[in-house]
Amino acid sequence: MTFASNRHKPTRLRTLGSGVAALALALAVVAPPRAVGTTTTGANATAVLGVSATINSNCTISASAVSFGSYQSLQANATVPLNAAGSLSIACTKGSVPRITLDLGQNPSGGRRQMALAATRSPGSDRLYYELYQPPDATPGSGCSFPAHVAWGPTAAQTFVPRPPANRAMRTYSVCGTIPPGQGVSMGSYADTVVATVNF
Repeated sequence: MTFASNRHKPTRLRTLGSGVAALALALAVVAPPRAVGTTTTGANATAVLGVSATINSNCTISASAVSFGSYQSLQANATVPLNAAGSLSIACTKGSVPRITLDLGQNPSGGRRQMALAATRSPGSDRLYYELYQPPDATPGSGCSFPAHVAWGPTAAQTFVPRPPANRAMRTYSVCGTIPPGQGVSMGSYADTVVATVNF
């Protein structure tokens, strides 16, 4: 699963575990120097030089995959869900107000995320339903707690809002994943791609 980021629109990554998406970082805009005032005293002349800069609100984001491993639909996961955790890491300008959304992936159905069977085995015929949830609180590094309750998605109600950054240091938040039990799908490898977007 891959997470990506863009200030204006999401950019999809190919592989969740290996990708790092960075939003463009706009730095200071410096006004051209100009003489504000001039004073002449005897043989000396002085001028006041104005200096200015602008720091724009910016964030970068990177992702670590949610890897569920083996889903045992006839054994352990016949009645018990399979849980796993990935992560998103952001670094933002001090004073910004970051908000993170996740889209519904490439195979949504009825507002639910689904992993698809690999193309080598009857593409489109089988789907494995799963869901992604927010961490239990907005403290960086907090682990997942299952069963998780607050879905992480594309709507305002499903947006994760970290605490405002005190500095530009990277902060990491858990992405809590669950595959519900008892899904009778075909054997094979299943995958999906989810886009993470940080707005600031």
